[in-house]
Amino acid sequence: MRHLNYSHLHYFWTVAREGSIAKASELLHITPQTISGQLKLLEESIGEPLFQRAGRGLSLTAMGDVVNLYADEIFTLGGELAQRVQSQSIEVHNKLSVGILNSIPKLIAFRTIAPALELEESIKVICQEGEFETLLGDLAVHKLDLIISDRQVPAGLNVKAYNHKLGNSQIAFFAHKSIASRYSKKFPQSLTNAPLLLPASNNQMRRDLDDWFDEVGVQPNIVAEVDDSALIKAFGEAAIGLFPAPYAVAEAIESMYHAKLVGTIESVTETYYTISPERKIKHPGVLKITEEARSRLFN
Repeated sequence: MRHLNYSHLHYFWTVAREGSIAKASELLHITPQTISGQLKLLEESIGEPLFQRAGRGLSLTAMGDVVNLYADEIFTLGGELAQRVQSQSIEVHNKLSVGILNSIPKLIAFRTIAPALELEESIKVICQEGEFETLLGDLAVHKLDLIISDRQVPAGLNVKAYNHKLGNSQIAFFAHKSIASRYSKKFPQSLTNAPLLLPASNNQMRRDLDDWFDEVGVQPNIVAEVDDSALIKAFGEAAIGLFPAPYAVAEAIESMYHAKLVGTIESVTETYYTISPERKIKHPGVLKITEEARSRLFN
């Protein structure tokens, strides 16, 4: 392969994003003939075709997908460099912006983020809670350095984001110390007619729990449906009912909410991820978060 011409690569990258030479021509203010000629030179340099016809437009070949992956990284980093120089900011990693999915329990979020505050280089952590699509949009425009999520980025979504699995946790039921003992015996049958505090029906954990109730033949008395994970524990601390939470933070839940573990559900688990704009994590805060969560929190 001959020396790579970055102008040719930029034309290729633009065509790949726009889906046609005509649209890329309008965006770049260059004639379609010029772009076609540059693409031909790039394909000759690489030794394989990068595009194939798809209706009235173009789609990437297998080699085109590989080249586009690297081109995307190159020109995205170039854009970040331009923004950095323009802002005249010298300290690259003095801030860590974290998006937290609404469904993530607050204790899981805190335990995941906390290691970043222990780095020798002081880092200011900025947390933002929101819906999955909103957080992905902010990640795409570099408003966030990572997202803490209980789901992966869907395949085929046109967002440059990479999933980094942290680990799994079984779901367990907890109750205030004053009522826990009456339900811990003969668990899970003890949950029949027991007062339960559960997430709303649109929550994935709730759907998994409903399936599990049917599987084990339990008919609980649902006294409240609460979206916020911290609020549901506050209700639990008031001995209003039993509440589900990740077993990974059982010790903290028992200490903070005067609760006791009632029982663990082996078949209902949650998987946690960090989602970053980079395939190989470079930000020291994100790296610390990922390593500590994998080795301690979910091990």
